[in-house]
Amino acid sequence: MANIRVVISLSFAFLLCVAHGTQITLTNQCSYTVWPGSQAGSNSPQLSQTGFKLSSGQSNTIDVPAPWSGKFWARTGCSTNNGVFSCATADCGNNVECNGAGEATPASLMEFTIASNGGQDFYDVSNVDGFNLPSSIRPQGGSGTCNVASCPANINAACPSELQFKGSDGSVIGCKSACVAFGSPQYCCTGEYDTPQTCPPTNYSEFFSNECPNAYSYAYDDKRGTFTCSGSPNYVITFCP
Repeated sequence: MANIRVVISLSFAFLLCVAHGTQITLTNQCSYTVWPGSQAGSNSPQLSQTGFKLSSGQSNTIDVPAPWSGKFWARTGCSTNNGVFSCATADCGNNVECNGAGEATPASLMEFTIASNGGQDFYDVSNVDGFNLPSSIRPQGGSGTCNVASCPANINAACPSELQFKGSDGSVIGCKSACVAFGSPQYCCTGEYDTPQTCPPTNYSEFFSNECPNAYSYAYDDKRGTFTCSGSPNYVITFCP
């Protein structure tokens, strides 16, 4: 019986180790309310909260299982009119909870792959689908490099006219990537341009890189955009860091 109890105890401890996940805290340092959303990757479960309101100065912590992959973003200018919820940027289908729906572009993305490679995490801030507000990812604990991924600049203020996404009042509330704006294979890195060799940086991706050197500027910006951390860290996503 003693041997059985030892085996059961070790098995339970192993399951706890395998099941250990990550906590991601989303903090709003913007002067306005945002509505964060999330979407899991194709082989990961949707999180317990896939959309919620986050007033200026507020934070919300979400448990994320391991392994897990997916992305977060912040919607802006959201309101309910005649019973219909909608957002000026990064909408996910007229619901507060995104429920598996992705974001409308342009949108700044915070992307994660948790515990995929022997416990190593990968994370990035991406402007591949455009930009709508400054953001950052800061690991808490962990081991390895564990650097901050960030895009703290207000790219909307410098956005080229052909990439500008405007609100109902004519103000610039987002900046499209060249792929979103033009849909051309050479900007989207698709078709015959689907390799790093055939899809080099462009003037448009360099604009995003100059504004935010620690964020993805286009599909093959891996060396500049990808960050890693091991040792089961938690993370803080900050909007308007």
